[in-house]
Amino acid sequence: MKSKRAGKQTLLFTEPPRVIASAAIVGELEGQGPLGGYFDEVLTDDTWGEESWEKAERKMFEQSVRRALDKIGLESGDMDCLLGGDLLNQIISANFAARELKTPFLGLYGACSTMAESLLIGSMLIDGGYAGRVACAATSHFCTAERQFRSPLEMGGQTTPTAQRTVTGAGSSILAYEGYTGKMLYGNVFITAATIGRVVDLGITDTTNMGAAMAPAAADTLCAHLSETGRSIRDYDLIVTGDLGSFGSEMFLEPCRDNGVDASRRHLDCGNLIFSSKQKVDCGGSGCGCSASVLNGYLLNRIEQGDLRRILFMATGALMSPTSGMQSDSIPGIAHGVVLERK
Repeated sequence: MKSKRAGKQTLLFTEPPRVIASAAIVGELEGQGPLGGYFDEVLTDDTWGEESWEKAERKMFEQSVRRALDKIGLESGDMDCLLGGDLLNQIISANFAARELKTPFLGLYGACSTMAESLLIGSMLIDGGYAGRVACAATSHFCTAERQFRSPLEMGGQTTPTAQRTVTGAGSSILAYEGYTGKMLYGNVFITAATIGRVVDLGITDTTNMGAAMAPAAADTLCAHLSETGRSIRDYDLIVTGDLGSFGSEMFLEPCRDNGVDASRRHLDCGNLIFSSKQKVDCGGSGCGCSASVLNGYLLNRIEQGDLRRILFMATGALMSPTSGMQSDSIPGIAHGVVLERK
């Protein structure tokens, strides 16, 4: 059997899946940021008319998928598989949304790397001939994440200078096989390769400093990707990380330089893009919905329009839990990379 691998971590898609549609929904603060005009809907109520924040989060997941499908005249039943996840225990946002979408479902937990993980696995399913159309999605909500991972909002806890704000948002991508001829929102965006991340842990225990915990994993994935593909940083218009924030971005660039890779001129972070410096969000945005909403609302449009030719999208995740945090365990990080390019 002919291998589709390049090295230990990188996959090369011989029949590259195409991204045919996307949608993104965000909260009010995210909508007030510099990318506000790119999102399909900006909420004015953080419960979105539901009884709880958790129910609002699952609604964002479900509606982002439905809206992406609506744009190309498809329904959830037309999907061969739904891939996705969130930050909550037992990925309840994705699970309960999948219950309503009634689509074969693979629930994923990669923390904030989930959007890239879903695209990677979805591309494998399509390139391998196991699926023809796949929906990939991820979501997070500021209030639900605070309740689960930190402290109830009613306590009014203060943030640290290294803290990031969990994005209230959801994003979804619809993938199809290379020769797909149905209605498409994007006609030129393909996923040509992907690099599976390794878990990297340098001993960070501060749960208010996620960027520092995830940065080494992002550097590890980027260096592995370039080495295994034989490419250089100049072969990419952008290297996009998921949610390192301002502090984590600095820590990402340093180990890259140590390995002979200078990504400083081509690196953007979704956590830095979604909020402006005038918004009081400390080190930027984080959460599954951060990279999901920026990719599906903003970046895919730029590729389709020809502003970008090829990007490496690396969503980053801190693989901790409330229990591990309370027991002072260190925070393992991971980053999965997906190559999106215009063809």
